[in-house]
Amino acid sequence: KTSKRGVSWLVLIPLALLIAGVSFVAGTRSHEIGQYIDLPFVQSAAPLDLSSLQATYEVLAKRYDGSLDTEKLIEGANRGLVEAAGDDYTVFFNAKEAREFSDDLEGTFEGIGAELTKREGNLKIVTTLDGSPAKKTGLQSGDIIAKVNSQDTADWSVDKAVSHIRGEKGTTVKLTIIRGNNELKDFNITRDTITDPSVKNEIKDSIGIIRISRFGSTDTASLARKAAQEFKDKKVKGVIVDVRGNGGGYVSAAQEVAGLWLSDKVVVSERRGGEVMDSLRTGTNAPLAGIPTVVLIDQGSASASEILAGALRDHGVAKLIGDKTFGKGSVQELVDLPNGAKLKVTAARWYTPNGKNIGEDGIAPDIKVILSENDIKNDNDTQLQKALDSLLQ
Repeated sequence: KTSKRGVSWLVLIPLALLIAGVSFVAGTRSHEIGQYIDLPFVQSAAPLDLSSLQATYEVLAKRYDGSLDTEKLIEGANRGLVEAAGDDYTVFFNAKEAREFSDDLEGTFEGIGAELTKREGNLKIVTTLDGSPAKKTGLQSGDIIAKVNSQDTADWSVDKAVSHIRGEKGTTVKLTIIRGNNELKDFNITRDTITDPSVKNEIKDSIGIIRISRFGSTDTASLARKAAQEFKDKKVKGVIVDVRGNGGGYVSAAQEVAGLWLSDKVVVSERRGGEVMDSLRTGTNAPLAGIPTVVLIDQGSASASEILAGALRDHGVAKLIGDKTFGKGSVQELVDLPNGAKLKVTAARWYTPNGKNIGEDGIAPDIKVILSENDIKNDNDTQLQKALDSLLQ
């Protein structure tokens, strides 16, 4: 639901969406949207003296030798105001970017199908979507994007990268990638329409495997519950929940997925200024309760993925296997602005049932298994195999 103030709560990490400063590359996805919650604002905004901005505009309008697009000027002022907050997760979207953000989160978009983030000054690939142009061309998690169409990306924001990597189906983009020992390699990728169901499942060796690529608002909870019922009907010996490369999504979806194991338990609490604003609990229908479970995590698991993994471990119903998670402990509001624009603003912090805020530390696995270059190259999933072994032993 949306509130009467046009506010919605998110938990994804601008790490995968490259759509607009979030982290979806038009075929990349985002990481952090929380559930829609109407929470009271703690304080009213103090009046802002905009006289200097008006003065700047007046000088520009009088002295500039050329035509000015006032809509673009206003958008630029809005964007600059938000960027000056200094928070990577607080982002201004114009109307087009806002639509793309929503489309990406629900799994339909045009692009290359790679999730990105920016860390340590580098644009990095978090993961590539199954069947996507990025996957088919050979892009890998951890690849650094050094150039886009021969333009150096050293000083690029995610927003700028999005605008260059996104594009219509059938068009081509060239990415220059740094991999391994500073090896440079060019990839020419033809953009396509990406439709990516958020949940896929299978049964292997009497173990149910459920892969969740994002926590969307439309299909994640229903697909996960359908998979859980199938696992229960077929009497699986254990369940593996794979949230590797999952940058997050709606908190409400993570809450409902956690409810497949937890009956009337706290999944996450949200705090603002140290004060608990809300605690989210599961329902009472938990078809997978009591079934041994492993959650697969890695550095691409963020936000809502960390909420799920943290809740299942804190309540003692699952072990975590893989690599340390991304570390995204904040919650964003998505607020409607005039003319279809939106503001995604950090408004709270989330905590696991045991009271831990992940922050940038991430969640460490109970059993650490790192995929090597050879594992990736040879499609040898040692993390998944370790999870299977632990449930079958």
